[in-house]
Amino acid sequence: MLSTTSRTTLLRGKNRARTDRDDLYAVLDAGLICHLGVVVDGFPMVVPTGYGRIGDTLYLHGSTGSRSLRTGGSGGEVCVTVTHLDGVVLARSAFHHSVNYRSAMVYGRPRLVEDPEEHLAGLRAITEQLAPGQWDAVRPPTRKELAATAVLALSLEEASVKVRQGPPVDDGEDYALPIWAGVLPLRTSWGVPEPDPAMTVDLTVPEHISSRTIAIR
Repeated sequence: MLSTTSRTTLLRGKNRARTDRDDLYAVLDAGLICHLGVVVDGFPMVVPTGYGRIGDTLYLHGSTGSRSLRTGGSGGEVCVTVTHLDGVVLARSAFHHSVNYRSAMVYGRPRLVEDPEEHLAGLRAITEQLAPGQWDAVRPPTRKELAATAVLALSLEEASVKVRQGPPVDDGEDYALPIWAGVLPLRTSWGVPEPDPAMTVDLTVPEHISSRTIAIR
């Protein structure tokens, strides 16, 4: 079960809350990009970035010169969100229009990963989140590249999940209106792999890339 805190307790749309930890994993594992929210020099900053999960730890990475990573790794509070838009909900009234979605929000104080083995494992998790099977297919990072890359580890202890599914919910008297209502589903799919023009050898697309599932789910 997900922990309940003042920050993760839903005040609106409580019926959309999901409290099972597996629901949190499902939202995170289906995503490719998260948004990292930090306060830098007194101002809020939200940065889109790649991530990966190992158990109950979320790993984020960036340049060691990144202000958001430096701030996040210095013990300050952060907020990480992942959202999937599944459809636009078209109601009979403008007021009741909505969207179907799956979202997760994680709060905490991330730590800067300094252990070399965990640092490498975090980078592997982030790479595999974007392209499963890719880590073992490419050149591993050099010492210089590792030194230039910061990795943050954020516990998934304090998190919330919110999901909306289904048709519009209109006011009772509006159901008789001659207005089309329903859901316009949204699906994200992969296209045909496009080889780098700078490739010096004609290579077949690796199976772990060509066999990617059509829909991101």
